Amino acid sequence: MIEPRPLVAMIHAVPAGARIAQEAFAREFPQATVWNVLDDRLLDDARDAGGLTDALRRRMLRLIEHTMDGGAQGLLLTCSSYGEVVDTARALWPAPVLKSDEAMFKAALAGPYERIAVVASTPPAVPAALAQLEALIPAVRPGRSVEIVTALSEAAAAERDPTAIAGHLAEALRASGGADADVVLLAQYSLSPARDHLAAQIGVPVLDGAGAAARELRDLLTATPAPARTGGTP
Repeated sequence: MIEPRPLVAMIHAVPAGARIAQEAFAREFPQATVWNVLDDRLLDDARDAGGLTDALRRRMLRLIEHTMDGGAQGLLLTCSSYGEVVDTARALWPAPVLKSDEAMFKAALAGPYERIAVVASTPPAVPAALAQLEALIPAVRPGRSVEIVTALSEAAAAERDPTAIAGHLAEALRASGGADADVVLLAQYSLSPARDHLAAQIGVPVLDGAGAAARELRDLLTATPAPARTGGTP
């Protein structure tokens, strides 16, 4: 049943990602009631473990179960590193559960881009984003070739100034060959404030996922979906 103010839960790993997602929902899906759940050890523990462990996967599933038991009608994981857990959650609960950047990846693959670069500032986000993109290619881009380049700048994670973050990301993209891609995708919500600065530095369109995710949940949970838009958050 469509609710006038559907309850949407968001599980965050970093406060900055939470703020960016909230801003996107306020802009794109203001009729939603947003419930924020933060576990600020998720990324550090995954980094220390060298990736996701079974214990970390179970931990994320417990957080998801907490929101579902609380009445969430839709859920967004804003932490890209835990995206693989969404596949399990979708099999366990009927409410829509979105990976952080899935909507953005769909838009990029459906667009005219032949060479796509993905950039991140935390190591687990790189393989997670690459896996999501590759998994979507058969359904979204059948019969069309695409080249995917990845770049990582851990130095960007230590910065707070968007211009400085963009500088580190641009350096990583140039080193990996991603600066001359047709489009650059930000693999983490926390990098979104640097989007426009990065685009100016490398002269390539840069997309982020928060707005795309908000629009997809809006279309799933409201009676009158708005026309789909491609690209990142305005």
